[in-house]
Amino acid sequence: MNIDILCAGKLKEKYWRDAIAEYSKRLSRYCRLRIIEVADGPDMAHEAERMMPKIADDAYVISLEIKGKMLDSVALSQKIEQLGISGCSHIQFVIGGSDGIDPSVSKRADMHLSFSEMTFPHQLMRVILLEQIYRSYRIIHKEPYHK
Repeated sequence: MNIDILCAGKLKEKYWRDAIAEYSKRLSRYCRLRIIEVADGPDMAHEAERMMPKIADDAYVISLEIKGKMLDSVALSQKIEQLGISGCSHIQFVIGGSDGIDPSVSKRADMHLSFSEMTFPHQLMRVILLEQIYRSYRIIHKEPYHK
């Protein structure tokens, strides 16, 4: 499976980069992971102009949005597994900038996913998302990690 994390903004702080590197390393045995960063700001429309060309025609696109569907870890693992079984080989997760995701990007998404009704920094969402993808693969392969 090819998994892309398409996100607005660059990670400036080393602690975010270290966390991303750790989960990227862990995921390398399960999937081909790419982090695609586009410049953030000055508003959602400008971010969308930079994001839309990066969204692949063949990808199943999951946007992270507050108003999206909430899943538990097992349900997310089942979704990833089901996509693979159905022949999908490319999933793109989209994380907007500090203002969220532009409606044009949201409209292109095949699924809208929410991790909480709370708002999180987009840098933290990258780490949370990667941890949940890693957890999903551990569940799929019936390996210890998820409790």
